[in-house]
Amino acid sequence: MTTVASPKGIGLKSERGPVLAAIMLCTGLVALDSTIIATAVPSVVSDLGGFSQFPWLFSIYLLTQAVTVPIYGKLADIFGRKPVMFFGIAVFLLGSVLCGVAWSMPALIIFRALQGIGAGAVQPMSITMVGDLYSVEERARVQGYVASVWGISAVIGPTLGGLFSEYVSWRWIFFINLPLGAIAAWMLARRFKERVTRSSHQIDYVGATLLTGGSSLLILGLLEGGVAWGWASVPSLVIFAVGAVLVAAFVIVERRAAEPILPLWVFRHRTLTGGNLVGLGVGALMIGLSSYVPTFAEGVLGTGALVAGFALAALTVGWPLAATLSGRLYMRIGFRDTALIGSVLVVAGAVLCALLGQNAKVWMVAGACFVVGAGLGLASSPTMVAIQSVVGWERRGVVTATNMFCRSIGSAVGAAVLGAISNATLADRFAHPPASLAGKLPNSVDATSLVLGAQGPAAQSATAVFVRKALYDASHHVFLALVVVAVLSVGALLLMPRRTEQLSFD
Repeated sequence: MTTVASPKGIGLKSERGPVLAAIMLCTGLVALDSTIIATAVPSVVSDLGGFSQFPWLFSIYLLTQAVTVPIYGKLADIFGRKPVMFFGIAVFLLGSVLCGVAWSMPALIIFRALQGIGAGAVQPMSITMVGDLYSVEERARVQGYVASVWGISAVIGPTLGGLFSEYVSWRWIFFINLPLGAIAAWMLARRFKERVTRSSHQIDYVGATLLTGGSSLLILGLLEGGVAWGWASVPSLVIFAVGAVLVAAFVIVERRAAEPILPLWVFRHRTLTGGNLVGLGVGALMIGLSSYVPTFAEGVLGTGALVAGFALAALTVGWPLAATLSGRLYMRIGFRDTALIGSVLVVAGAVLCALLGQNAKVWMVAGACFVVGAGLGLASSPTMVAIQSVVGWERRGVVTATNMFCRSIGSAVGAAVLGAISNATLADRFAHPPASLAGKLPNSVDATSLVLGAQGPAAQSATAVFVRKALYDASHHVFLALVVVAVLSVGALLLMPRRTEQLSFD
């Protein structure tokens, strides 16, 4: 016999403010640790060595976070949100302590994986708990607040990482999580209440193992393909082949499991299918903008990192503002129509990004990001509320986690495809330089490092001008690809019914 939390008696209204603050604090810790280490890499490498291995500090965190999300969603529907959230916080903080005392790069990579396992619980539980605590009218606004934490963290994370590594120690990047995580856990323990009843459940261990193994390999192949190994190389082909086999086996097992860890019905209903496909698009759009807007601002327009971060921050301003409005809007015209309005705005914002010229002003970049953010606030928040509203409490964790998992897959696929587009453009430009630069440029180039390296005294040299133009072409092609993603997201929304009703599982 296992315990299962009941939807009754969750969160009195007077408790919601402190609980939301704790949720946003937990979300902030998870989001910060995705980016905060970026500017500390030189300090970490000089202390621990292992320069060739440091990209794994990012990949392994994102990987373990992504693949554990569906499992936590199912466990939350069995045991309740609170114990799963506490487990995630505990594992995340344990990983933080171990990262802070890491003695080698391999050890730090392993402990980052542990951090990711904890983060995988915090992310879906945050959105699920919002769904439990707030009414349908309120959820979009509150989820907009939680979503904005990710954008803000993407801006301030690298800055904090640089400050810690320069003035204190890179190890404090991880130690600072301890008091903040403890405060969040204390607030949740005091304020978030769940009634617990007894019920018998069979945990799908085989399905969980196959899902974790298969999705780990596929996401790993997408994250590292073309980076750690070539796309057509033996390691890449083996990883994708084994991953595909495990996922196929997972589907077979889930069809027969009494209580599947990721039930296949989440992909059969139009509301859920449309919402999950939108999640894929949101993941790709977010990774594309967060990766290439700063690169465009710094490398092409010649701004500093701080200004580039503020340009991207416009995205996080538009999102919660629009999400607040969407709550009123979808109560009048429905979830799908509200999300369609948002999707049209996303398309418009992506088009504005694609129209940015080589001599654009930073405020134009920020304006385009604001429009995309406003569109995502009108599209993403109602979509999440829609998929939560068509199921009861006992299935809300699964559908929320599935949507978050689809976002992670979208980010991984987006990073791979957009990176391939950017690298192919740069390789082509550098393979065919002007006659005056022949022999002075490599055949291929790490665009960001070379362009940013060209800033300064040599910023107006012929080489710098050529590199800047090459990076502009690469960024422009990426933004065009984001327009395609935005248009496809509109098509995904059209799969959703205009009116949503509670799904029947009888």
